[in-house]
Amino acid sequence: MSTTTTRKGVEEVHILWISEGMSCDGDTVSITAASQPAIEDVVSGLIPGLPKVHLHNKVLSATLGGEEFLGPFRAAATGELDAPFVFVLEGSVPNEKINGDGYWTSFGNDLITGEPLTLDRWIDALAPRAFAVVTAGTCAAFGGIHAMEGNPTGSMGLADYLGADFRSAGGLPIVNIPGCPVQPDNFMEALTWLLYYAAGTSPAPPLDDLGRPTWLFEKTVHDGCDRAAGYEQGDFAHDYNSQKCLVKAGCWGPVVNCNVPKRGWMGGIGGCPNVGGICIACTMPGFPDKFMPFMDMPPGAALSSAMIKPYGAFVRRMRGITMHTANREPKWRHNRDKITTGYKARRR
Repeated sequence: MSTTTTRKGVEEVHILWISEGMSCDGDTVSITAASQPAIEDVVSGLIPGLPKVHLHNKVLSATLGGEEFLGPFRAAATGELDAPFVFVLEGSVPNEKINGDGYWTSFGNDLITGEPLTLDRWIDALAPRAFAVVTAGTCAAFGGIHAMEGNPTGSMGLADYLGADFRSAGGLPIVNIPGCPVQPDNFMEALTWLLYYAAGTSPAPPLDDLGRPTWLFEKTVHDGCDRAAGYEQGDFAHDYNSQKCLVKAGCWGPVVNCNVPKRGWMGGIGGCPNVGGICIACTMPGFPDKFMPFMDMPPGAALSSAMIKPYGAFVRRMRGITMHTANREPKWRHNRDKITTGYKARRR
């Protein structure tokens, strides 16, 4: 979606980041490696045109925790925060309706009763008031590992909890940045676009029907993979010590929306197939259930590889012949006493 309506921007934005979903904090750790832009540059005001940013994340907080840290969250929940805020959720949302006599996860305590404040209470209070709601990682976006079949917590993604029709106070659907963990520059790039939108200097970021930024997730792993030529030529690896296509070794890259082979992981380096690893589809809504067992060949790979094999063998043979020719110098390059160039001027 995109919005072109002229509107007044804001000068300050709080980022309220809760990682008390069912998570490992891996997404927070991941974004500390971002460089396009770095989280430090955004918070320090080094990116031209952005509002002043106040980041509230328990791992990256300058506070010692406790009520000092919780203060902005409590103020936002009651509508008393001094500036608009972006609500970032890390981790999947457990179903507190099936928690028995306890609770699955909490963030601070109720000031009146002293009881733990469960994640769903924070979501109910913060999401409708947030200028934008963003998920960091696949667990928050779609449920991820904690939502796999057989889990006792009833975990789900944020859109499962809030509903597909949810819109933030800024008129935006949930912005989902999946990944297990999230690719650091993907998250920071999308967040920066949202901040420019908050400043009134850009349209809303374009999203697909799952809330993923289209410029980051419209292509597949296969589209950017440096092993894709092996698939085209029917040249498949059968183990992980090969530069060939890894589809038969369990890679789901041809059907997975992810830009990691193009972007790399840190500083443009790394990324699953780039370093010999298979794609296990960690950015997809059906992860992990629809893609297990991870090391088995995907069900469609047997048919597709069989169909491509004769064509690929022919292509490899033709390219081999051309390569042999291309690796030879022209015959007129010699030290004999006569020029034997094959060039002949055309007569008019």
